[in-house]
Amino acid sequence: MISKKLLSYFIPIKIHQKKSAINKNLEVTWTNGQLVMDSKNTNYSYGSLQRILRKGLHYIGFERIRNFTNILVLGVAGGSVVKTLTDEIGFKGKITGVELDPEAIELAKKFFQIDSIPNFDIVQDDAFEFVLKTREKYDLIIIDVFQDTVMPNFLFEEFFINRVNFLLNVNGFILFNTMVLNSDHKQRNSDYRSRFDPNYSVRMYPKVEDHNELFTIKKLA
Repeated sequence: MISKKLLSYFIPIKIHQKKSAINKNLEVTWTNGQLVMDSKNTNYSYGSLQRILRKGLHYIGFERIRNFTNILVLGVAGGSVVKTLTDEIGFKGKITGVELDPEAIELAKKFFQIDSIPNFDIVQDDAFEFVLKTREKYDLIIIDVFQDTVMPNFLFEEFFINRVNFLLNVNGFILFNTMVLNSDHKQRNSDYRSRFDPNYSVRMYPKVEDHNELFTIKKLA
């Protein structure tokens, strides 16, 4: 009998579906020989999202990241960016992941074994609340916070931006994944970019995997 993994090169094979109060519906599917996590309308982990964030990490530089000591991931889902950091880049320092949806955490542990990564801790919390409470500083802050295709407004508000900047070490980076589906989103991202003063070097990478736009932001002083 042909395996689900092999068959998935021809058609996607859904193996698990779970209702979520936050993301409405989460699915785990074999696609092109890879296990992925999706919401109703977008890829949440592995698949295209892993490719998007890998590109962002490549822009920052794998060698540079290997020399960091403390990384914060806001929005974990299945944990694909964590796997990229540990398995591909070889990052050995501390990684803290913050994920609001307990159902996503459950699937990430069951199907993607993120709880077996020795230098990774996951916290179930709201990203906004976490950045208010944490006392740590970070060399890299990855922001990948979505509810299906919707990005919470607080991500683009001055208070949150300033707080994240405060948590970032000098010469550290923010990697921010956004989705641009219309002209309002395009203007929102332009406004976001304008909020950074000359103490920050901001680069924007449009049309990554069609609808995603990445920011890399380096704190200079």
